[in-house]
Amino acid sequence: MNTQYQTIIIGGGLSGLTVAHNLLQQAPKHRFLVLEKSGRTGGAIKTHHDGGYITEIGPHGFLDNCRQSKQLLKDTGLDEECVKAPLIDFVRYVYLRDKLNLIPQTPGKILLAPIVSWPAKLRVLAEFWQPVLKGEPTVAKWVSHRFGPALLPFIDAIYTGTYAGDYDRLTIDSVMPGIRALEKEHGSVLRGLLKKTLQRKKGAKEKTTLRMPAMTSFPSGMQRLSDRLAENLSHGENLFTETCVTALHHSKNRWQIHTNKKSYQVKNIVLALPVNEALRLLSSVCDDIPQKAIPQARIATVVSGFKNSVALPPGFGFLTPEAEKRFCLGALFSSNMFPGRAPEGHIVFETLVGGRRHPERLDLDDQSLTRLALKDVQQILNIREKPTYTTVLRSKSGIPQLEQHFPALLKWKKKSETKHKGLHICGFGWGGIGINDMIKDGTEVAVSITTPAPTEGSGPEIKGVYF
Repeated sequence: MNTQYQTIIIGGGLSGLTVAHNLLQQAPKHRFLVLEKSGRTGGAIKTHHDGGYITEIGPHGFLDNCRQSKQLLKDTGLDEECVKAPLIDFVRYVYLRDKLNLIPQTPGKILLAPIVSWPAKLRVLAEFWQPVLKGEPTVAKWVSHRFGPALLPFIDAIYTGTYAGDYDRLTIDSVMPGIRALEKEHGSVLRGLLKKTLQRKKGAKEKTTLRMPAMTSFPSGMQRLSDRLAENLSHGENLFTETCVTALHHSKNRWQIHTNKKSYQVKNIVLALPVNEALRLLSSVCDDIPQKAIPQARIATVVSGFKNSVALPPGFGFLTPEAEKRFCLGALFSSNMFPGRAPEGHIVFETLVGGRRHPERLDLDDQSLTRLALKDVQQILNIREKPTYTTVLRSKSGIPQLEQHFPALLKWKKKSETKHKGLHICGFGWGGIGINDMIKDGTEVAVSITTPAPTEGSGPEIKGVYF
């Protein structure tokens, strides 16, 4: 057995790279090793470059409102490279009733916007007196109960855009635990938010104003983030790729990790893996796993380039609720979001297809997928010209769907980390599915390894909802 490492990180995606980065920052002498089963690091983050077009196979960006992400960018110098698209300036649309409807981002503009009727807006105020739903209601059931059914198409669009999910399956306790906790504590989400806002203003030394975050990426695409984190690792020293972990064992406060190449024995093990991959490995160690796997959703991206005589609406793009019965989930106006995403004199947008509701569409060949996606989006955007460039990007990574019983799985995770000394679990899906979620969790894992008595968390985060 090789005993030279104190910690082994299984998974070289963003979560694992974040743990490794913070170990290097906080404890430079700490001996760790990252094991990645594929031939590359970065996991779901992957940028596609072709003929001057820069598009994403994985996530397209992240919001600049996470403290841990800001610190990571500063540590790596990426804060000097990143490009930003402020949400206050870049609008998004929901395709509803056969037209694109602009969704404002600030409360005042939302209140005045004609996207829902005034009776529906007044129904939102009735949330103050709605009883708390018991159990694990779906997002659709919970929103309809608390705020009224008129908001459902817009909520559908939000969860289509984030999870490629089905809001009749996603549960509010799973995807918005902070909001759910606020509702249970105060009997009303609005009442809880008002109290928190007043407390924050009372405790603030200076007057604060509402600040909208910005979508963040890099000139060469999101892969720059994972590539930069991997630059501080040395292949053959603290990073091994094409190394598949086959089995785990835990005995006498030591972990044994068996791979397709060799075996290791360490004090700490970090499973920086998507939920289902982590559960598969833990099945040999834990006999009380409440569920063997959670559902996943996959999407394909149809990339379309046009001459810049085609004018895209201003903003990020649009989303389509299921009720509209369109082929695509929505489209991202890549040329609008960040500069340099298309060759000179051209524009590019990315159309998303598939998701939790329509996995069968991913069985189509590239030609059929392109034809149907283009037909759909050209009709929505009233584009009559033919594209000068198309390609289909298919991600191998599924998006974890946080549906019924997921909160029980999180409780089991916490219990298992306490029971099995040296076990740390993070990765795609556990703390959320966003870039910030994974950076935050990876940072906290590194702290728990390097700090003998880490501080307790402050409870589930209350996340903002942005279109």
